[in-house]
Amino acid sequence: MASRALYSLLSAHAISQTGNVVTAFAIPFYVLSTGGSGIEVGLAAFAATAPAIVGAVFGGVVIDRIGGRRTAIVADVISGATVLAIPALALTVGLPFWALLLLVFASGVLDTPGQIARRVMLPELTEAAHIRIERSVGLLDGSERLSKLIGASVAGALVALLGPMAALLANAAAFFVSATVTRWMVPATTVRIAGDGPEAAAPRSSYWRELRDGLRFVVRDPLMRLIIGLVLVTNLLDAARSGALLPLYADTELGGAADLAVIVAVMAGCALAGNIAFGFIAHRMPRRLTFALCFIVAGGPSTAVFALGAPFPALVTAVGISGLAAGALNPILGAVQLERIPASMRGRVFGLLNAGTWAGVPLGALLGGIAADGLGLFVSFGIVAVVYTVATALPLTGGTWRLMERPREDRTAP
Repeated sequence: MASRALYSLLSAHAISQTGNVVTAFAIPFYVLSTGGSGIEVGLAAFAATAPAIVGAVFGGVVIDRIGGRRTAIVADVISGATVLAIPALALTVGLPFWALLLLVFASGVLDTPGQIARRVMLPELTEAAHIRIERSVGLLDGSERLSKLIGASVAGALVALLGPMAALLANAAAFFVSATVTRWMVPATTVRIAGDGPEAAAPRSSYWRELRDGLRFVVRDPLMRLIIGLVLVTNLLDAARSGALLPLYADTELGGAADLAVIVAVMAGCALAGNIAFGFIAHRMPRRLTFALCFIVAGGPSTAVFALGAPFPALVTAVGISGLAAGALNPILGAVQLERIPASMRGRVFGLLNAGTWAGVPLGALLGGIAADGLGLFVSFGIVAVVYTVATALPLTGGTWRLMERPREDRTAP
C-alpha cells in the first residue's frame, strides 16, 4: 500500500508536468502562427512563468495548512480549466493577444503550489516505502524528465499535425487526469502533514506570521541562500534558452516544432536515464563535486553548439550528454533541502525557495526574445553558454558550499 501510494504520487506528478510541457510547446507556436514576433513569444513565456513566483510565495503556507494532497488536487483542476479556456475561446469568439496572456497567466498561478505540494508529501511516503531519500527525490525528478520526454513528443506531433490548439486540449486533459489519480490513489492517511489528517484542527498562528517564519528560515540558512542565487541565474538562462531562443531557432534554422520536439525529448530521455543511474550510486558520491561538475556539463556545452550553428545530429548529441549530466542535479538539491527543512515548514520554505530560484525565469524568457531580435540567435546562445559555465563552477570554490555534503555517519546508512 505504501509503495502504491508513492508511485501513484509520482505518476500524478508526471502527468501534470506533461501538461506543462505541452503548454510550453503550444503557446510559442500559436503566437508564431498568428504572425507574432520574437518579443511577443517572450511576452507569452513571461506570462506563463511570472505567476509561478506569486504562487510559490503565497501558496506555501496554504500547503502547510490544508495539506499537500488537497492542494495538488485543487491546483490541477483549476489549471486544467483555465488551459481549456484558451482553445475554447480561440475556436469560437476569438482570442486576442492580451486575452491569451491573461489566460496563460491564470493557468500558471497554482501550477507551482501543485508541484510543491507533491514534493511536500514525498518524505513520509519515502519512509513508508523503505527507500533512500535520494532515490525517491530522483524518482520525482525522473518523473519530470519522463514528462518532458513524453510531453515533447506528444506536443511536437500535435502542433505539427493538428496545430497548437489541439495540444492545449490534450494539456487540459492531463491536468484533470492528474487530479483524479491524486484523489483516488494517494490516500490522505499515508501523508502525515498538517492539513491531511486530524492534526489539521490544531490552533495556528496567522498566515503572515507563518509566511514570515518560512522567510526567516530561508534567509538565515547560508546554504539555502547560495542555492537560490545559483539556481536563479541558471533558471534565468534556461528560460531565455527554452522559452524563446530554442523555439525561434527551431522555426528559422531547423524544421520547426518537430525538430524541437526531438531535441527536448532526447535531453529529457537522457536526463531520465541519468536520474535512474544516479539513484543507485547517489549515497556513495561526494555531493558538492558531483553537483558542480554535472551542472557545468549540463549547461554550457549544450548551449554553445547552438551558438556555433552545429548540424542537427551534433545538436542532438550535445543535448543528450547535457541531459545525462543534468540527471544528477535535482536529486542532490532535493535531498539536501529535505534534510535541512523542518517538516512543519516544508510547504512555505519550498515555496519561497521556488520563488527565489524562479524569480529570473519571466525576465529570462523576455530577455531571450529581445536578445534574439536585437543581437541575433547565435550571439544570444553564445552569451548564455559563457555565463552558464562561469556560474555553475562556483560550488567548486568550497566555503559554504561544503554544507551540501552528507554527514559522514549517513553515507553508509541502510
